[in-house]
Amino acid sequence: MTASRPPVFELRGLRKTYGEGAAAVHALRGIDLHIDPGELLVLLGPSGSGKSTLLNILGGLDRPTAGSVRFGELELATATDAALTDYRRHHVGFVFQFYNLIASLTARENVELVTEVADAPMPAEEALGLVGLAERMTHFPAQLSGGEQQRVAIARAIAKRPSVLLCDEPTGALDVATGIRVLESILRINEQLGTTTLLITHNADIARLGDRVVRFADGLVRTVERNPARVPPSQLHW
Repeated sequence: MTASRPPVFELRGLRKTYGEGAAAVHALRGIDLHIDPGELLVLLGPSGSGKSTLLNILGGLDRPTAGSVRFGELELATATDAALTDYRRHHVGFVFQFYNLIASLTARENVELVTEVADAPMPAEEALGLVGLAERMTHFPAQLSGGEQQRVAIARAIAKRPSVLLCDEPTGALDVATGIRVLESILRINEQLGTTTLLITHNADIARLGDRVVRFADGLVRTVERNPARVPPSQLHW
């Protein structure tokens, strides 16, 4: 990570409100934040604190009510639907808590679905190798464990070589040992490919994995802390 390079994301006064009047829900209440190239940023906080709302806006899946969110020269808050579709297709990889794999396709075929729409995709075999599944690529989702399915989802997300990898509670449905393997895959992608990575969690120990930790509460950033050193997933206690 090079501090002198322009940030990947620059957020100023970002707000998101659902509904109106007394029933309005203020999911984000004015977020100022920058995210650096190659950074692994952990978004930490309880359910309902605004983490997923922010991730959806950064991923071009939702729009803010007010404020600015820039990806390089692209202003996501005012971009057209076509520009946001292009942005998601070429620049963003998503990893969610649930894997969303197609049951009738093998691991390799699930990854290849993404490579068919990317400009310069990574071969599916290479993407699966990066997450430790080179020997499982011909297996169907029903033949894979939950952790293996999540790693297929990660391989699918990175196969188009995205600038940004957005991970929303990727270990939320997994046991500790399996979650460690998934976190190791995410860390490997960040380190080997230099992919700017955002990881949502409510687990304070997982936050030690990142370069910085952004603590959310009630739609606000409470603190932004830099970790003195990343802690390997195998040394986490959660």
